[in-house]
Amino acid sequence: MKKAVFVYSSEQLDYKFSETHPFNQKRLELTVDLLKSIHALDDEDIITPRDATDEELLLGHDSRYIEAVKMAGHGHLTAKLGEPFGIGTEDTPIFQNMHEASSKIVGATLTACDFVMQGKSQHALNLGGGLHHGFKGRASGFCIYNDSTVAIKYMQQKYNARVLYIDTDAHHGDGVQWSFYDDPNVCTVSIHETGRYLFPGTGAVTERGNGPGYGTSFNFPIDAFTEDESFLDVYQTALKEITAYFKPDVILSQNGADAHYFDPLTHLCGTMNIYREIPKLAHELAHEFCDGKWIAVGGGGYDIWRVVPRAWSMVWTEMTDKGTPIGSIPQTWLDQWQKESPVSLIPTWDDPENMYDPIPRKAEISEKNQQVLNKALYQIRTKQNSH
Repeated sequence: MKKAVFVYSSEQLDYKFSETHPFNQKRLELTVDLLKSIHALDDEDIITPRDATDEELLLGHDSRYIEAVKMAGHGHLTAKLGEPFGIGTEDTPIFQNMHEASSKIVGATLTACDFVMQGKSQHALNLGGGLHHGFKGRASGFCIYNDSTVAIKYMQQKYNARVLYIDTDAHHGDGVQWSFYDDPNVCTVSIHETGRYLFPGTGAVTERGNGPGYGTSFNFPIDAFTEDESFLDVYQTALKEITAYFKPDVILSQNGADAHYFDPLTHLCGTMNIYREIPKLAHELAHEFCDGKWIAVGGGGYDIWRVVPRAWSMVWTEMTDKGTPIGSIPQTWLDQWQKESPVSLIPTWDDPENMYDPIPRKAEISEKNQQVLNKALYQIRTKQNSH
């Protein structure tokens, strides 16, 4: 059994809205190149993804929507007709062959699932995935098909798996949450910037699940300008308690890299420290509760030059026990990409010191986040105390 596989093909770069759209899969190419330049990724680690079939897409989406995506990508659907499906909007514009490109993303996550669930590898990574805002019948927030939703349903049907979904993207993992809101065998955990200031505006502590699924949806809407210590306090406490409570068969983690201070679309103040720790704990918990079964996908991340390649590299180096990279980024990588980058690349794995001015409300923000943590975990803590 392999330790981990890296699911990737350059065809994942075809998921492209426009030259100026903030969602830019060039970050995949930058990450792969960075991992190769530190000798952390070999060609034999890379698995070519397959396309998801229409039947597989139907696990998470309805047929009218899939047809609309196909028509749009072949010039047979105007933006006006696409609007009820969330297609042709400013966030999710129409592009050529959008169905084919989106199916490839879903297929890559399914490829990762099969490798792990069939025991061919303990862990699997598809950085092209993590499109967590896609809904059953509507595109949203740069996401056409929701690969995580399809993958979880697929693992339930094919492997009878009990799945823990962990989402550390700065935006609430709404599409995945609502897909399993009444399902007691899927637990969704989302740590995100509060929806008071940020798309999609959902993810309140009170969103706990419905009917038989009540108590399997956990939300941690942290305050704008949250820094590393408070972020990690919420993440580590929540994850340990929820995983012990839910006892999953497999962990699927979504690794959006947009909680970083440099991210242009969010208001959090994370540094590379959180991106070292996030995969570390997911890895530990997978071994403790799931026989090592851990699938990871990408997600948001809009500073594609300074943040995403470094942050995502750390998921793979953690998966493969290569140790978190420290020190300098290889000069060859910096030289190659600096000519294209509109910003100065960061030459080290750590962020520069004093990257931002001290946050005046730090104590207040940390206290608010602590209250959110306690509220969200109150239910499982009271259950455990009553036993």
